[in-house]
Amino acid sequence: MAEPLVKKDDDRDDEDYSPFMGIEKGAVLQEARVFNDPQLDARRCSQVITKLLYLLNQGETFTKIEATEVFFAVTKLFQSKDTGLRRMVYLMIKELSPSADEVIIVTSSLMKDMNSKTDMYRANAIRVLCRITDGTLLTQIERYLKQAIVDKNPVVASAALVSGIHLLQTNPEIVKRWSNEVQEAVQSRAALVQFHALALLHQIRQNDRLAVSKLVTSLTRGSVRSPLAQCLLIRYTSQVIRESSVNTQTGERPFLDFLESCLRHKAEMVILEAARAITELSGVTSRELTPAITVLQLFLSSSKPVLRFAAVRTLNKVAMTHPLAVTNCNIDMESLISDQNRSIATLAITTLLKTGNESSVDRLMKQITNFMSDIADEFKIVVVEAIRSLCLKFPLKYRSLMNFLSSILREEGGFEYKKAIVDSIVILIKDIPEAKEGGLFHLCEFIEDCEFTYLSTQILHFLGNEGPKTSDPSKYIRYIYNRVILENATIRASAVSTLAKFGALIDSLKPRIFVLLRRCLYDSDDEVRDRATLYLNMLGGDGLVGETDKDVKEFLFGSLDVPLVNLETSLRNYEASEEPFDISTVPKEVKSQPHAEKKAPGKKPSGLGAPSSGPTSAGDAFEKLLSAIPEFSGFGKLFKSSAPVELTEAETEYAVNVVKHIYDGHVVFQYNCTNTIPEQLLENVTVFVDASEAEEFSEVASKPLKTLPYDSPGQSFVAFEKPEGVPAVGKFSNLLKFIVKEVDPSMGEADEEGVEDEYQLEDFEVVSADYMLKVGVSNFKHAWDNMGADCERVDEYGLGVRESLAEAVSAVINILGMQACEGTDVVPSNARSHTSLLSGVFIGNVKVLARISFGIDGPKQVAMKLAVRSEDQAVSDAIHEIVASG
Repeated sequence: MAEPLVKKDDDRDDEDYSPFMGIEKGAVLQEARVFNDPQLDARRCSQVITKLLYLLNQGETFTKIEATEVFFAVTKLFQSKDTGLRRMVYLMIKELSPSADEVIIVTSSLMKDMNSKTDMYRANAIRVLCRITDGTLLTQIERYLKQAIVDKNPVVASAALVSGIHLLQTNPEIVKRWSNEVQEAVQSRAALVQFHALALLHQIRQNDRLAVSKLVTSLTRGSVRSPLAQCLLIRYTSQVIRESSVNTQTGERPFLDFLESCLRHKAEMVILEAARAITELSGVTSRELTPAITVLQLFLSSSKPVLRFAAVRTLNKVAMTHPLAVTNCNIDMESLISDQNRSIATLAITTLLKTGNESSVDRLMKQITNFMSDIADEFKIVVVEAIRSLCLKFPLKYRSLMNFLSSILREEGGFEYKKAIVDSIVILIKDIPEAKEGGLFHLCEFIEDCEFTYLSTQILHFLGNEGPKTSDPSKYIRYIYNRVILENATIRASAVSTLAKFGALIDSLKPRIFVLLRRCLYDSDDEVRDRATLYLNMLGGDGLVGETDKDVKEFLFGSLDVPLVNLETSLRNYEASEEPFDISTVPKEVKSQPHAEKKAPGKKPSGLGAPSSGPTSAGDAFEKLLSAIPEFSGFGKLFKSSAPVELTEAETEYAVNVVKHIYDGHVVFQYNCTNTIPEQLLENVTVFVDASEAEEFSEVASKPLKTLPYDSPGQSFVAFEKPEGVPAVGKFSNLLKFIVKEVDPSMGEADEEGVEDEYQLEDFEVVSADYMLKVGVSNFKHAWDNMGADCERVDEYGLGVRESLAEAVSAVINILGMQACEGTDVVPSNARSHTSLLSGVFIGNVKVLARISFGIDGPKQVAMKLAVRSEDQAVSDAIHEIVASG
């Protein structure tokens, strides 16, 4: 029976009550016995199904027996003629997802409903059948589905089209045969039918660029009536424009007139979609933006909050790249600062900050102060980032902007919000020298009450680097030592290191620093005591002979040659013995989660192709694996192993990926193979490699795989010789050859006789990035200065038209294969210029550093200045050649 309603007390009106409160799976399964009653109570059955659906959607799991019993009980409800109960039955069957042998039980009932005279039955039966059936049954009902697509009833037609969209993921070949019917449905007068038909037709043709272009061309002539379908068409048109612009480089926009005509559409959603599409065009000009900006300006004064929000959000994005084009809207946006919807007000103020002039800064700051406490942290972060950009744009206004950041830093807020403020102050200190003194003082005040350990340690680290360079460094000592007294062990340890940095750089402060460090020797935490002891010894405290100034500064301010994550893993794996820990054994390459160059979703990794354990385990495993093979044992020390590159599509009969192992004079390709067919055993599995497009490589050895049972990964190897120490590149074609033997599933035994077979794999390339280890440095400036300019090369390059500055930065980093330092791989969303700092180790164990300055102009032409320093001039030249050829 249904649970009784809980009566609310008068003093508890603000609490939420649920009709499902306290229900249990066992009790509901007992109630499900009502499905077997001779006289069905439709209302009661519907209530029980509702409870079952609630349990399923709350994550409750049913055992196989429970699910089967419920399924068979639900199927008996088909005898009821109650329309509401029938709809609940459809939902329940979809949620239970019966197995293949159970589907047969309801197939006849569903097919009967699919041909019923009741349209509601037909539509729901189509949805359920397409959800639970496999390809075999789908072929049998395909004729009915085709008829449903062109049915006069829009509910039935939409159900068939939506089912087709879902089926396209699992049975694409069947759905692609419906093109004629779907094409007819696109001309339907029903809005939803036209919308769903267009979505399905585009998905069918999405891999054929010419077919998509023809579809867009035919529909932009005015045959689309549905506003929803019109919005879809605008998106597809934008896609065609982007692809044609990239391909032709002519700058012509064949469908721009269509987008501009949509700005005059009677439906507001179409107008907004068209305006957004125009503003997001690659290399859009001010003339092209004008009609879209005009329409968005009108929406700013709309009485509907959703229109105001959509308009101001779009203008906010435009202001990042074309601030002058948005200035005409400033008066309208100023009126939105007092909007009741805080999201609209936030977007309006941040847009004004991007488009305003220097004289309006103070007025805007006063208006921001009034509503900062009323908005959520995520919007506060947007405001902070806008203020940071404004300060960099108008550096003379740094004092008022810095004071504002300082005031909101002391207010309540979450970690991400406070981190955004601290990061902004740090950037302003670095970029505006006049802001250093005041900015550091604001940070010192903040750590007095900071509740976030991470932020406190980061501020102390920054203070140790910048504080000694100020006019009066001694005033910061009190703030730092207070952290030693009042904070937790992590912050205390960081404060000790910061004190040591002041002592290393400022001789007049050394006696005071020694006194403070000696007090730290009695701290309750081992880390704090150990650091204090170390720094006293280094700086020469307590009458000890300290290290030289150069050694001290190198230790405190120098960069660590190995990634911290690798060092941590090596220390965890170190077992105490007479031999001390040797830091030279720590791998220098950053072993993040490998990303395949061509990733097939849903496919599980095979063999050692996708290691997922600690940073050193993958390299150690590959080293042991290859050194144990006699053919490869004479190749020397393994320099680098790449991430796996997928050579097969998802859900194919054989899964193969390749890992590229780089040596000084050789390259070994490790093919990780998995047989996904239970009825087959593969023997003598060999990969034949065609290196005709890799002229500098010559095959020297191969090692086939003897047997490859079902779902048991194995490896086959092919080795090539190349010029020693040279970053040779090339393309390799691959053909998998093997002997296939049939396996009896019941006995598990394979036939004695087999048949030779082959399987074409996809091509892959050895690229320049394969010869570079990602090795970060903790202090890039120090490492750059220490490297010196003896082997430096500087040059400028044009990167052509790019979608964004972030895309250009990512492309160059990927080509070089180097590690981005100090977070310089992230480009601010509104940046017109950016500097990336990269480090790595080139083949031959040559350290390389690169400083790259990017700039982008109006038409999105990107220019780059590349400065490279290394231990070998030939390597510096090689890095420039990689960029020039890439």
